[in-house]
Amino acid sequence: MEKIRVGVIGLGIMGELYVKVYSAHPLASVVAVSSRRQKRVDEIQARFHVPHGFTDYGQMVERKDLDAVVVATPDRHHFAPASAALEAGKHVLVEKPFTTSTREADELIRLSRRVGKTIQVAFNHRWLSAYHETKRQIAAGEIGAPLAGYARKNDTIFVATDYISWAGETTCAWFLSSHDIDLMRWWLASEPLEARAWGRAEVLRNRGIPTYDLIQAQVRFASGAIVTFESAWVYPNAFPTIVDSFMEVIGSAGLVHLDRKRESMEVSTENKFTYPKGFLTAEIFGRLRGAFPACLEDFLYAVAEGSTPQVTALDGRQTTAALEAIHRSLETGVGESVAPLPPDLAIADAAR
Repeated sequence: MEKIRVGVIGLGIMGELYVKVYSAHPLASVVAVSSRRQKRVDEIQARFHVPHGFTDYGQMVERKDLDAVVVATPDRHHFAPASAALEAGKHVLVEKPFTTSTREADELIRLSRRVGKTIQVAFNHRWLSAYHETKRQIAAGEIGAPLAGYARKNDTIFVATDYISWAGETTCAWFLSSHDIDLMRWWLASEPLEARAWGRAEVLRNRGIPTYDLIQAQVRFASGAIVTFESAWVYPNAFPTIVDSFMEVIGSAGLVHLDRKRESMEVSTENKFTYPKGFLTAEIFGRLRGAFPACLEDFLYAVAEGSTPQVTALDGRQTTAALEAIHRSLETGVGESVAPLPPDLAIADAAR
C-alpha cells in the first residue's frame, strides 16, 4: 500500500498531535503544514522534519503531492479550509465539531460528492474499546430498547483559560458535548429531533472570556429516547483530572454505565491525587497509541481503499444540527427543532 501524503492545517495542540501521529505512521507521509504564525510553522517543520510549510493554507492545498488534508483549526474555522481542500481535490479529515452550522455542513457534503473525495470527522471516542462495546451491546438488544441517556463531559477551568486561547469563540457544548452527541446517535441508531437547553455565563465572563460556564440540554430522539447532555469548563483546577466524563444509557431491560474519570488508574503522592489519562493517547514504546491514533489510521485506510469512513460527514452534520438547536434554545428559552436533512442529502450511512 502506497503512503498517503498528508498536509495539516492548524498547528495548535491537536494539529501538532496529527503531525506527530502521521509522521510516525508507516502508511502516511506528512508533506506540508500550515499555520497563520510563521514561527509555529518553522517549529513544527523542524521538530517533525516536514519538508514544506505555509502561512497560507490556500497555497498548501494546491500542491500536487498532497492526497489528504487534516483541518485542525478552532471550532468555528473548519469550513473554509475544508472547502478549499475539497475544491483542490484532496480527501479531508476534520476535527470535531464538523462545522458550527448546518448550512456549512450541507455545503461540504455536496462539495465532497461533487469532487468525489472522502470526508471523515474526527469523533475519535468511537474508537475507545468500552464505547465500541456499548454500541455492540445495545445493537444486540442486551439492555432492551434504549429509553433515556445521560452524558457529562466537564473540564477544569484550566482548559477555558489556559489550554486553548479561543474559548471565547466557542462554547463548552461545541467543544465537549459534540463527542457525546455523536456517541449517543451512534449507540441509539436514531436521529435527534428537538432540543431544550439552559446555561450559565458568569465565571468566565468575569475573567474576560465571553462564553458559557456550563450548558445542560435535553434532546429528544426519533426513537423516543430522551438524552441529557451536560458540559462545563469551570471545575476547580484542584480536581484530580482535567476532564470528568460519564455516560449512561438506560434501556427497557438493562443499562450501561461508562465512567472515564479513572481510566483504570489512580496515583497518590505526597502532593496530590490524580487519575492519569491514557485511553485516547498514550506513548507506549516510543509511539502514540490509543483511540486517537486509531481514528487517524482508519482515515488512511478509507482513503487508500476507497471505503466509507467510520464517521462520515453526514454523522458530523447531524451532530452539528443538534448542537445548533441547543444553542438556539439557549437564546430563545424554548425548545427548538433540529434542522432536518435537505431532500438531496440521503442519510443511509448516518447513525450506523
